[in-house]
Amino acid sequence: MLKEKFGERSLPIWIGENEAFAIVLSLEGKKPPRPLTHDLLKLVIDALQSRVLKVEVVELKMLGEGGTYYAKLYLKVDSKIIAIDARPSDSIALALRTSSTIFVDASVMDENGRILEGDTSVDEMKRRLRNTKPEQFGDFDLKK
Repeated sequence: MLKEKFGERSLPIWIGENEAFAIVLSLEGKKPPRPLTHDLLKLVIDALQSRVLKVEVVELKMLGEGGTYYAKLYLKVDSKIIAIDARPSDSIALALRTSSTIFVDASVMDENGRILEGDTSVDEMKRRLRNTKPEQFGDFDLKK
């Protein structure tokens, strides 16, 4: 769940278990005994004396009944800035490890951002999300 820094909208992005695990580890400040894929990527970027400038969720493509979000990693390599196509979940996991800013394209947030009603705390929202299956997300009390 990505939330606006200066607003009330959130953008729900369903991700796989492995990526969720990598994100949770980073959010909780825990380090695995051996580097996970996102840790390894950070080590490679650091070894090449490059850095992640930002990550951005740039698009939602509708495919059949569901949609797929697309993201870009923006890296500074020498004096060049390069954009690399990436999955949002991998981008978020890497951004957390590199203390990089996570952006959502304004049009993506305008079209898909939601105000979640009823949750008075982060813990309450976490509890509700843990007990919700992806297909039930439409049952949330959402207001654009």
